[in-house]
Formats: sequence, C-alpha cells, structure tokens
Amino acid sequence: MNFDFSDDQKQLQDQARRFLADKCPTTAVRAVLEGGQTYDRALWIELGEMGFLGAAIPEEFGGVGLGHLELCVIAEELGRAIAPVPVSSSIYLAAEFLMAAGSEDQKRSWLPKLASGETIGTFAYGEGLGRVTETSIKATVAGGKLSGTKSPVPDGEIADVAVVAARDGGKVSLYLVDLNGPGVTRETVESIDPTRGQSVLTFKDAPAERLGPAGEGWRLAAEVMDRAAILLAFEQVGGSDRALEMGRDYALDRMAFGRPIGSFQAVKHILADMYVSATLARSNAYYGAWALSTGSSELPVAAATARVSATQAFQHCSKNNIQVHGGMGFTWAFDCHMYYRRSNNLALTLGSQSTWEDLLIDRLRQRNDTPAAA
Repeated sequence: MNFDFSDDQKQLQDQARRFLADKCPTTAVRAVLEGGQTYDRALWIELGEMGFLGAAIPEEFGGVGLGHLELCVIAEELGRAIAPVPVSSSIYLAAEFLMAAGSEDQKRSWLPKLASGETIGTFAYGEGLGRVTETSIKATVAGGKLSGTKSPVPDGEIADVAVVAARDGGKVSLYLVDLNGPGVTRETVESIDPTRGQSVLTFKDAPAERLGPAGEGWRLAAEVMDRAAILLAFEQVGGSDRALEMGRDYALDRMAFGRPIGSFQAVKHILADMYVSATLARSNAYYGAWALSTGSSELPVAAATARVSATQAFQHCSKNNIQVHGGMGFTWAFDCHMYYRRSNNLALTLGSQSTWEDLLIDRLRQRNDTPAAA
C-alpha cells in the first residue's frame, strides 16, 4: 500500500509552496502582526483566484473539485508559511459543514463564495472556559431566532457567516447565521497570535437557518471536527518542518569557539528530537489523509491520532527552534516567535490536546471492544 502523494499532488504542493514563498514571506506575516489588519486580505483573495480555497469543493458549487488529499498538501504549505488567513475556519470548518449537511440551496448560496474568498465562514460552538460537551451548549433557537453567546470563535471578527451549534427543543442542532445581519455583536479577544484572531459573538434574536437534520448537531459537529483535525494536522506538520529547518540553518551558520554550534552534541540532540517529532507527526497525518480521502471507518481514530501527534510536534519544534537560536531567538526581530505563536494558537483551535487525547483513548477502546466482522 502506497501512502505517498501522487505526482500530480506533489506538483500542486510545489506550486502552492512557490506561490506562498512569493506572496507570503514572513515579512507579510509580520505586517499583519504589527499592523492594524486582522488578516492578509490580498493573499486571501489570491488564494481563491488560484483555486486553493476551493480544492475540495465540487465544481458544481464553485470549487475546483479535486479532493481532500489535494487540500491536505495545500494545508501543509499554508502551515509552513504560517499564512495569516482564515482558511481553517472558512474552508476546513464552514465549507465542510455545508458539504456534509447543507441543502442544495444552502450549498449554492454559500459554497461558491467560500471557494472564491468572497465570503469568510467560521464555526461557533464553545461558550467560554472549559471543555465543550453536548450539555455545555446553552445557546437556543426559538422561532428561527438565535440567542446566546459563543466564545472563543476563530476568525469571528472577520467572518461573514457562521455555523452555530444551539438548542431547539432540548437537542443540539446546527444553524447558519449571517454575521452581518441583525442581532449579532462582536468583541475581539486578545490572543497569543493576532494573525489568527479570536472573538466573542453575542446573538440576540438573530435570524438563523437550520443546517442539517434537527437534533443531529452534535453528531455532525463530531464528524466535521474529525475532518478539520486532519487538515489542521497538515498545517501543523508544515509549521513543524519549517521550524526545524530554521533551527538547522541557524545551527550551521552560527559560529562559537571557532566552529558551527550545530557541531555541538547538545544542539545535535535538540535538532534530532525535533526531527523525530516532526516525522512522527507526518506519518500520522498521512494516516489521517488516507482515512479522510477513502471514507474509512478508521477516520475517528486517525483524526485523533493525527491531531495529538501534530499538536505535540509543532509545539515542540517551535519551542526548540527558539532554544537553538539562543538569546536571539527570544527577540522580536527574529521570526521564531511567530511560529511559536501559531503553534499555540492551533493547539487550541479545535479543542485542547487533552480533549483529543481523551477522544483517542475512548475511540481505541470502542474499536477494540467492537467484534470483528466475520
């Protein structure tokens, strides 16, 4: 069995890398971090024009119609460039929810806009501190009107439409809400990575349109979150690899006591550990990509495995990249902190690492307790 990407997919990845190297150097990321913008709008529109945003969206709904494997390789390059754009919120979440549960009219209304970058989407389900569970969701919908508060919402400040988990008749359902419509207020939340913003969204009788069957919101959310976890894992793998390269290159160039610091055993061990964690994360991400693209029953386990491994790798590599750079690595002038910021942001984007570790344990137990088919 070949788990590698095809030549066409590798060519797409190379195209994405060259595009992002030209359009999204770290100076562009720094401009968003230091400036008044919340994301790189020009880059976002160009990603849509290049077809990268619509890679997994069917052609009939304005996408390119390639598939999730192609979106995985694009995600890796976005993570490598730590691109300051809302791809995970808009494409991995909002677009996936629409493709999984949207009606024909909902898909035709929103997917072409998400694919082109004209519209930004997000998913609002958390309601403050603590782990999100089915019982922790308190927002309600009555008579097609949504009320409640969601926090934190990724890219909520810039999103145009949100998929919102809320209760109607006691059970959790999903709803589409136009965030530019009435009954919606937004408040920016300060976070470690301002290039991927977080917000509080407050709804007061905001018009809401149900997405998918009534009472199936929690099940649908779990399914789409698994897909998003794999795509986000590829972003984390891309960031891990780039952090490792930055540390390696600096260790080869920086001289101390008449020799490169990379020749010292302590530095070698740091870089070797980074390589191991990044390679393990890539292996698990590939496992997830296979499960995602084939619709395998292994998807829940593969998603949790990829999520845990990639989160650990990106945090480990970004932290140790700073360590290899020494005192210079802690300064604002070097780019190390931008990867460290992004690694911590992504570590919480779909729920904490401990949440996914618990999910992995539960899913492995369920799989082991399920009798094998005859």
